[in-house]
Amino acid sequence: MRKKAKQETAPLHKVIMVGSGGVGKSALTLQYMYGDFVEEYDPTKADSYRKKIVLDNQTCQIDILDTAGQEEYAAIRDNYYRSGEGFLCVFSICEYESFLHTQEFRDQISRVLDDDKVPFILVGNKADLGPKFRKVQWEEADARAMEWNCTYIETSAKTRQNVDDIFTLLMRQIRDRKKRNASSKDHERKRKRIKCLIL
Repeated sequence: MRKKAKQETAPLHKVIMVGSGGVGKSALTLQYMYGDFVEEYDPTKADSYRKKIVLDNQTCQIDILDTAGQEEYAAIRDNYYRSGEGFLCVFSICEYESFLHTQEFRDQISRVLDDDKVPFILVGNKADLGPKFRKVQWEEADARAMEWNCTYIETSAKTRQNVDDIFTLLMRQIRDRKKRNASSKDHERKRKRIKCLIL
């Protein structure tokens, strides 16, 4: 009797949450993972979450690293960034300073990875608080995203607005990039093989 073929492991996509402290990175992560809204949350050192999901009819795994926004952990950020395949850069639409800090996060990621085409989404959180509390206008944030050649999406961890969308969109970008990289490596291998045959 033939042994059953070993089951293929589901592809793993590594997502890193970045942004200033208190903008709702953990709240977004926990809402996505468990469907819970956590109002009070201890400042994160760094928490990792993993779950199996279905992305466009294919089973895969998402690994989310929720990093600390606090400056005292800046020294270990570089290691986190190196392990990431895609980034959700979160700010609060009610806190202009957190929006300004997104430029620093973007610059750090580009420097560490030496890659400004890494899958990246700019996320304006706390959209449920409405116009009265808004300090960052949609147009300004969207203009920054266009400058970075990425997507801008507004979310609410409280109402779950666009929470699934940001993770799904980022995972699609990560998956598509892996496919492109794999096919260009394959093309390069074939090219080398043809070269050898000609010689």
